[in-house]
Parts: sequence; structure tokens; C-alpha cells
Amino acid sequence: MTHNHYESTLAPYAATALTSRGRSMSEPEDPTRSMYARDRDRIVHATAFRRLEYKTQVFVNHEGDLFRTRLTHSMEVAQIARSLARQMRLNEDLIEAIALAHDVGHTPFGHAGQDALNECMRDFGGFEHNLQSLRIVDSLELRYGAFNGLNLSFETREGILKHCARNNAAQLGDVGERFLNGTQPSLEAQITNLADAIAYNNHDIDDGIRSGILTLDGMRQVAFFAQCHDEVRLLYPDLRGRREVLETVRRMINAMVIDLTEQTQANIAQHHIQTIHDVRAAPRLAAFSPQMHATMQALKKYLMEHLYRQYQVMRTSAKATRMLKKLFDAFMDEPRLLPPDYQINGDPTAQARQVADYIAGMTDRYAIKEYARIFSVEHF
Repeated sequence: MTHNHYESTLAPYAATALTSRGRSMSEPEDPTRSMYARDRDRIVHATAFRRLEYKTQVFVNHEGDLFRTRLTHSMEVAQIARSLARQMRLNEDLIEAIALAHDVGHTPFGHAGQDALNECMRDFGGFEHNLQSLRIVDSLELRYGAFNGLNLSFETREGILKHCARNNAAQLGDVGERFLNGTQPSLEAQITNLADAIAYNNHDIDDGIRSGILTLDGMRQVAFFAQCHDEVRLLYPDLRGRREVLETVRRMINAMVIDLTEQTQANIAQHHIQTIHDVRAAPRLAAFSPQMHATMQALKKYLMEHLYRQYQVMRTSAKATRMLKKLFDAFMDEPRLLPPDYQINGDPTAQARQVADYIAGMTDRYAIKEYARIFSVEHF
């Protein structure tokens, strides 16, 4: 099936090359791949994407080989999002491109790293990983002779930029417009955002139980988990351990995917959506039902209290925060500690952004090594 024929089979409101707002720099069309498949391939070959293998999801990379990393998380988001796209006849290539790229700007050490870097950058414009992901694909990846960045399509770029403050949006040109005028991104972008929530909520349960911080009995305080767990126990009364957990999580993901599909399709019908322009002008269409939304909130609240703020996780987060802040201060005090490409003379704001780029690009283990090289007497 040619990519033109494939796009002709999609829903009339799906994103296609024909309705695309194009690339920042025009390029000849690829005869074998759609515009969005080409975006996906560029992302997969990007250095920032490969680094996700060694960046924290919840548990720091060296804490265990079987915990999720930003890379495996991104792949799981892409799988869930593609399944949703197929059900709704949306553009799978675009959805996969957005899903694989959505975390490329994430710092080492997960959200603790992002919060630390944002605090360091408070006087220099702040730091937000969605904006950093866009910055990477727009300018920091250096692979092609004709342009900096990956020169991705507008639709992939708007999907990467999930959140954005108005003052930042005003500086981003076309991709920031919707945050100023209240319009929506493509359905592909909306769906990928919720596929991300499905992936991390459920897979953090799996990793949390594997780590011993969460327990099956504790998770049963969440009514939805208990309901899915009861189904597993009824069907497989002798099943215990990892398979019992995985069967439960699988049912949770499946229920969320079905709910999201049905509610989104009902919203599309209610608003008489016919084109991608209708999607952009309508309220947000991709959504869970009110009941499932409440379930997701209850799950998120439980994980916040019993996993993300649990003392072992908080210890690692606190250590990571101190490490990144000290690295930032050291590089700002003496920019000559940085590789030459990151040194700027005379402009503190520009220098701070270069320092943020350098630190955000680090993997967990590289940040630990860099800290040791600068602060440990054993590394003379």
C-alpha cells in the first residue's frame, strides 16, 4: 500500500500530508515514505532518542536492569497510541512520531531533574522538558547538511509541545499559536498525550511492585485496580507473582484504551467533526469518560502518595537535585569547565541556556560521572 493510498483510508479529520502545514524548510517529498513516517525515522536515528535508554522513568538507571527507562516508556506510549489510532482511523505514522519524540528533552533523573533545572534557570527563562524536546528537534540535533535540527513537520512539532506558558508560546511562532488563541492540536496529538498517561500510570504500578515499594494488597485500595485484580483471581485462582501483576495491569490498560476510544468517538460525533480544521476549532475531543477520568485521578493520587513520594524514591530524587544544581552552579561560575561548543562569553542568559542544554542532554550515569570528575578529589 502506498502512503498516499494509506492516507486516503483514514478518517476525514485525520492529519495527512495534503492538509499538513509543512516543514520549516521545504524538502522534496520522499517517494517511499509519508511525511510523518519520515519524521518518525529521523527521531529514531536522533542522538537524543538513543540517550533515553539511560534516563530515569521512576527508578534511576543503575538501580536495576528491569525497570523502565525513558526509552522503553516512549516505545510503550507509541504502541498504545498506535492501537488507538488504528481503532479511530487516525494517522499512525504521525502518532508514532509524536510518541517517540515526546520525552527527548527530558533531563536525567526524571521529574526531579527537571524541577532542579527549572529552579536553576528561574532567572534565565526557566526550563520545561516539552520545550526542550521541541528545541532539540528544531535546532540542537545536528545531523543534516541543509539545516539544524530534524526539520520535522508542523503536526509532529505541535504534538511534541503538549504544554506551554503564554510568554514562551509567543516566542515560538506558528507552533505556539494555539496556546495564545485557544485552539486545539490534531487528534493525533491529543490521543498521544492521553496514551502517555495510560502508559506511565500502569507501568509505574508494575515497576513499583517489582521494586517492593508497592504491594498488591496496598494497590487494592484503588477500587479500579481491585476490580481488575479480582477478575484475574477469578480466572486464574492459582496465579501468583509477576504474572498476577501483569495480567491485572493488562486489564487496566485495555479498559482505559476502550474507554478513551468510545468517549473520543462520541465527542467527535457530538461536535459534528468533518475535517482537521473542525478538530482545531472544537473543544478538546480526546478524553476519558467522567468515570474513567475519576479512576485515573484516584490512581495518580495513590501513586503520588505511595510511590513517587516514598522515602526511598525521595532520597534518590534529593540526591539528583543536589547533583544537578551543583553542576549548574559550577558551569555558570566557570564556563571553561564546559566543552568548547557550550561556552559563551559575556551573556549570562545565553550561557545559562547552554548549560541547561548540556545538563539536560546527560544520561543518568553521565551526570553521575561528570559530577565525580568535577567535585571528587579521586578524579584528579
